[in-house]
Amino acid sequence: MKQLALAALTAVVLAAPSQAQQPAPVDTAKVDAAVVVAFPTAPADWRPRFEQDETMKQCSLHHNLPPKAIADEIQKREKARIEYPADGKLLGDWKQGERIAQSGYGMRFTDYPPRQANGGNCYACHQLTKAEVSYGTIGPPLLNYGKNRNFSEADTKAVYEKIYNAHAAYPCSNMPRLGLNKVLTIDQIKDLVALVMSPDSPVNK
Repeated sequence: MKQLALAALTAVVLAAPSQAQQPAPVDTAKVDAAVVVAFPTAPADWRPRFEQDETMKQCSLHHNLPPKAIADEIQKREKARIEYPADGKLLGDWKQGERIAQSGYGMRFTDYPPRQANGGNCYACHQLTKAEVSYGTIGPPLLNYGKNRNFSEADTKAVYEKIYNAHAAYPCSNMPRLGLNKVLTIDQIKDLVALVMSPDSPVNK
């Protein structure tokens, strides 16, 4: 009898950690309501920012690691949402692109109503130039990005698409959908593409 009791106690102890690691179910409706309540003075035109689209719902559900079928669905949907420049040109002014990459202005309460153009805040996540000593490492370094790819048209288009809508390249990417969500204009994105892909840019020197 003592052996049976010991065996039962051992089974409970061994099972406890695995049970403790099981995440509790999340009431998404309560989470959504809490987000809205947290910003009581948000302007009416900010309201859509509290609501997830289908892609963000799927990414949240799968903790940004969707199964292949869902990832393929996200990528196809987001690819179709990319808007390209009317003139067909993807390269703008890299000098303007550097200013945009350095600027973190925009989309904050302190920036409302807007008093200048939004920035891309690119250095918050990427190293782009050797001269800049303060940069984030969430995203990969982009030094010599264009040079390493021989400044190809295909890679230039890929850079444009990643900046406009990163989910079209990497489903559930941490990178904001800067074009789709109207954080940056198409012309601003062209300038950032030039910063990354122009031979004259400090990124490629």
